Amino acid sequence: MHPLARHPNLARPMRIGMLAPIAWRVPPRHYGPWERVVSLLTEGLVAAGAEVTLFATADSQTSGQLSAVVPTPYEETPGMDAKVWEGLHLANAFGQAAGFDVMHNHYDFLPLTYAGLTGTPMVTTIHGFSSDRILPVYRAYNGRAAYVSISDSDRHPDLAYAATVHHGIDLAAFTYQPDPGAYLLFFGRIHPDKGAADAIRVATAARLPLILAGIVQDQGYFDREVAPYLNETIRFVGSVGPAARDTLLGGALGLLHLIHFDEPFGLSVVEAMACGTPVITFPRGSMTELVAQGTSGFLVEDQAAAVEAVSHLAGLNRRAVRAEAERRFSVDRMVVDYLRVYQTTLAARA
Repeated sequence: MHPLARHPNLARPMRIGMLAPIAWRVPPRHYGPWERVVSLLTEGLVAAGAEVTLFATADSQTSGQLSAVVPTPYEETPGMDAKVWEGLHLANAFGQAAGFDVMHNHYDFLPLTYAGLTGTPMVTTIHGFSSDRILPVYRAYNGRAAYVSISDSDRHPDLAYAATVHHGIDLAAFTYQPDPGAYLLFFGRIHPDKGAADAIRVATAARLPLILAGIVQDQGYFDREVAPYLNETIRFVGSVGPAARDTLLGGALGLLHLIHFDEPFGLSVVEAMACGTPVITFPRGSMTELVAQGTSGFLVEDQAAAVEAVSHLAGLNRRAVRAEAERRFSVDRMVVDYLRVYQTTLAARA
């Protein structure tokens, strides 16, 4: 057992209630970034010796204890009323809260409204702010729950934070590929924020094939900005599962991540790095924290600079890109970081 996995005041393993979203299964079959992080953290904590109960959908998989009242994810179940099952999901979790040393909330702002109904301390990972309209809840429970940011760039000035914990990934699930193919890759939601159209323009200007992978989150954007440009060299393959993700990321000359919002994190960025694949991205949000300029990729100011950066991708050391991912974005590092947050939170309540 990892020493930090013990209760700081008792000679027994720490008991953690892990509250997952119910949009997708844990772990997700293809898409579901929050659910993927919850799964990796849960499995890592169990391996470290903690006793973890995962509150997720009933089809979820875990080596911990699964507690579920929601039969299937609402994003995968047509006609399902998300609000109804959300209420039952939260009621189930907080009805058992007294049995845990810590509740770890990955379900955004709503679970904070339960924080005053239990004596169990709550750690809330803020996976990003969907809009300023949710801030009143975070402000109301500021100091009553321990907030964790997933990047320093995503911290809100009105809130106090216990820590910043960058996501970790299962490095064994990503194969280092020293000899990539001759294509560029876009991997993410098809949405204006994520820059699929920018990737198409950059790849076209660089005269390289492009593969686009991800769920279509904005059909109008896809129809206007993506579909008309698909051909033999610009291909859309849809959302892909773990095996295809590993193959696509590892085979790419580079990942084009030309975002138009301040992204709180970027799992596809560090997953590409784990395959040895460098990243070209705009320096927005967490990108300056994730990408080491000239080592694991290039931070560029505009599309012209992105096209220029493509010509330098082959000059980067892909082994060094992989090493950067190993050093900074492992599951083990994430687990230890969160164990420290739990320990600190419990010590403050002693």
